[in-house]
Amino acid sequence: MIWGTIRRKVASSQVLGQAWKVRHGASTPSCYRTVPKEALFIGKGFECVQSSSYHILLGDHVSKTSREATSLYQTESFIRLRNRSFSSDSGDLVEAVVPFMGESITDGTLATFLKKPGDKVAIDEPIAQIETDKVTIDVVSPQAGVIQKFVAKEGETVEPGVKIAIISKSGEGIEQVAPSDAQPEPPKEKESAEKQVPKAEPAPVKGTTAQPKARAPSPPPSPKRVASEPQLPPKDRERRVPMTRLRKRVATRLKDSQNTFALLTTFNEVDMTNLMKLRSDYKDAFVEKHGVKLGFMSGFVKAAVSALEHLPIVNAVIDGDDIIYRDYIDISIAVGTPKGLVVPVVRNAGGMNFAEIEKEINTLAKKAADGSISIDEMAGGTFTISNGGVYGSLLSTPIINPPQSAILGMHSIVNRPMVVGGNVVPRPMMYIALTYDHRLIDGREAVLFLRRIKDVVEDPRRLLLDV
Repeated sequence: MIWGTIRRKVASSQVLGQAWKVRHGASTPSCYRTVPKEALFIGKGFECVQSSSYHILLGDHVSKTSREATSLYQTESFIRLRNRSFSSDSGDLVEAVVPFMGESITDGTLATFLKKPGDKVAIDEPIAQIETDKVTIDVVSPQAGVIQKFVAKEGETVEPGVKIAIISKSGEGIEQVAPSDAQPEPPKEKESAEKQVPKAEPAPVKGTTAQPKARAPSPPPSPKRVASEPQLPPKDRERRVPMTRLRKRVATRLKDSQNTFALLTTFNEVDMTNLMKLRSDYKDAFVEKHGVKLGFMSGFVKAAVSALEHLPIVNAVIDGDDIIYRDYIDISIAVGTPKGLVVPVVRNAGGMNFAEIEKEINTLAKKAADGSISIDEMAGGTFTISNGGVYGSLLSTPIINPPQSAILGMHSIVNRPMVVGGNVVPRPMMYIALTYDHRLIDGREAVLFLRRIKDVVEDPRRLLLDV
């Protein structure tokens, strides 16, 4: 028997699942075997049950097929599916993602979380720090609320746009941090030596002679330590700490500099008497007018600009088989921070006066110290000045900051006996060093460059007269 009443009123339906069951109709003969197949369709406000049954006549190999589409009606409640990656039904949840870190940086390391689940955060408040090859970047909260959970772990490598935390604006459904498992108690120390109760020896039987007790064999003597065997410190006195991305980047760049450049260093010494007197005479007026202190670094920056203008080959760089001469002067200033060495850049130093240089250096140094310096403020640079004298360095051979071709090293000021006008007098002296790429810069240019630095610092009036 085939009953084929088919009614379809389904519009834009979606199959959610399938169910199999056995249904025996009242009109089905006992020689039939029925295996209906039902598929549940749920649309927007409608429900449809479609069933199909296969009838096999035993013995005659005759098959009949019937399909039924029934129960098409509008339901009062229906299932609605939504895909929300950023919020819940109420729009309460927001995500904190890794920000854009600069064109030359594709990923970073999730160094540390500044908050924990359950903490309240304000909008734009830092919740984590990302370490890159050059700077440390903050991940901020996009909305004010409560941190629900972290979806990334410290030490993971993350890329811009990666989700690291979920924040609830209302503070509902916060996952509390599970308390740390109780540390198992250390096993009790066993007693070093147990008391041995001596057992009474049995009395010898009459007519027998007591046998002497056999002694236990003595242990073999311990081998003597060879005098030449190395004495290694115990491992519990060592600590293994992974390198930060900034430290790894610095190490890579400095090693590349040694492997690529033909490094050579030349030295000279500078009498700081006149520059120190200039600073002493005008420091108060300088602060009153410009709002910043007059330091020695601005004098050396101006001297480096003058030397680069006189010897432009030091400001050039090798690119393959070509030499690129740069008609601008951007001075990089090496700054040591607790997280590593950074090199912010004073742009267009050739067009700046002493006050502008001091202000720019002061601003960049503060940003480097608190970790807020950006990638753009460290990119580029045609020449670098490194002041190891602030740490007490007397003499050093600095390494070139790639892809530049030279670096000037400043050192500490020390009073030394000098011959002036035929008389031996104490003078505040500073050793200066120029490390340069000998593939591009000859010794003559390097010596003349350092000599120009010496002349300008010892007599700053040369800057006014351009001599």
